[in-house]
Amino acid sequence: ANWTGINPMSGKVLILACILWALARIGFLLPYEAAFWVAAASELTFFLLGSVAMLRAVIKSKNSRNYAVPVLLAGLGATDALYLLTARGGDYLLLMQRFNAGLLVMALIALLIGRRVIPFFAMRAIHGLTLPKHMETGWVQLGACALAVASLLAGTTLLTAAALGLAGVLALVQLFSWKPLAVRANALLWILYVGYAGIGIGLLLAALQYAGVEVPRVLPVHTIAMAGFSVLIIGMVTRTALGHTGRALATDRTIRASYWLMLIAVALRLASIANTPATTTLLYLAGATWIASLALYLWQFTPILIRPRH
Repeated sequence: ANWTGINPMSGKVLILACILWALARIGFLLPYEAAFWVAAASELTFFLLGSVAMLRAVIKSKNSRNYAVPVLLAGLGATDALYLLTARGGDYLLLMQRFNAGLLVMALIALLIGRRVIPFFAMRAIHGLTLPKHMETGWVQLGACALAVASLLAGTTLLTAAALGLAGVLALVQLFSWKPLAVRANALLWILYVGYAGIGIGLLLAALQYAGVEVPRVLPVHTIAMAGFSVLIIGMVTRTALGHTGRALATDRTIRASYWLMLIAVALRLASIANTPATTTLLYLAGATWIASLALYLWQFTPILIRPRH
């Protein structure tokens, strides 16, 4: 809505999207075959509705810079469809291949949005800071991730490794060019830098894995999803909740505690990958700290978000 000046969803369409999302969440929890397929249909319709709404907004506003966004959302829906169709077949290797493809599409979306907003936020917050936008490397990164998804689904592992490696290297090059030391005193910024780094490192680990290097099987997935997505999510939802309710863009002890709890959860989850007697304990602690991080957010921001703008 901010990028195009058009709200892609409102009123009945927004209500329909919420109903579809809820039906999917409930249906997948029920132990019935019919419930699974209702949930699958609802989830895929949700993706279709979202991508069409976004496409309408970018075309109507002639916002050519963002034409890729609805395509990426549709791509996420397509990989989800492949995953759901495999979920009842019992082929675990194929299931994980399609899971990883969906994860890469999500990584691509996160990199695209992060590349747009992180340097913008940093330049607004730090006086005199000038950072590159990386438009050219962004397009290369977009192509590399798309190639990685296609080659992964086609089973060409070396091409997948090369594409993932290029996307990961570009993410870290972009990050270092954004002068991370300049934002070290601003928690709203450094948490986003850490999350962006998590995706870049995760992509490099995945590249090594597909190249045949001995990497713990689940390490790339949890690096991308935990160190990347989860860290970026807690950073973005706190920032947007403050900014969109008219409050100062500054952290207090509760917000910073939620950040550190999330980072501790990441460290515990990655540590639990090593097969040791402490693995189960580390998993439970990782889950508990992850939940505590988001519970702190809900406790602080729910009263703010259900009231009129400040």
